[in-house]
Amino acid sequence: MSSYLPTDRTQIRRLKKRAAYDQATVHAILDEGFVCHLGFAANAQPFVIPTLYARDGEMIYVHGSGASRMLRNLEEGFDICLTVTLVDGIVLARSAFHHSLNYRSVVVLGKARLVAERSEMLRALHLLTNHVVPHRWEEVRVPSELELKQTHVLAIPLNEVSAKVRSGPPLDDEEDYTLPVWAGVIPTRMRMGKPQPDARLMANAPALDLTRFGNSARE
Repeated sequence: MSSYLPTDRTQIRRLKKRAAYDQATVHAILDEGFVCHLGFAANAQPFVIPTLYARDGEMIYVHGSGASRMLRNLEEGFDICLTVTLVDGIVLARSAFHHSLNYRSVVVLGKARLVAERSEMLRALHLLTNHVVPHRWEEVRVPSELELKQTHVLAIPLNEVSAKVRSGPPLDDEEDYTLPVWAGVIPTRMRMGKPQPDARLMANAPALDLTRFGNSARE
């Protein structure tokens, strides 16, 4: 499968030219981001919760405390909506109406599955850890049995998926191009700052090498 088949729920109807259903675009967005928002309804009350995630092939993993209301509800098979958005630029037009953002976003619909097998849970936690900070799992103490019992991991398949992308300059009304107003794009990106050592850091602990993040938008 090189593209996701649009469904009635994932078909982009507004600004169809920005729609993308190919795996390459969807995977690239998911792999660059690391915070998603999970939307679900419990007892007629909607919730939208931010959380970390990682992709493994056609599966998204999220984790949290076993006491989490979000995870307890999602384990029951509630329908969910997972979204990831990357902002690439603020688009300033000559009119207020045509201001916009350059962005890349993904929406995933479906149901979550509780990961019960120990090997899959460890793999998911490994992926989650290294997705945020590459190679971190190999540096730190792995979870104890007690910690694993206190942690729940959910798996969300990439079945109903769509992406939407906006790029390029502002699109003004033709008559507005003569206005003496600055217009264009202000690029935006997330950057890693200088690491701040913990006060109880051991003297022989190696420094954190930020080059491990490569040339990603998080650098």
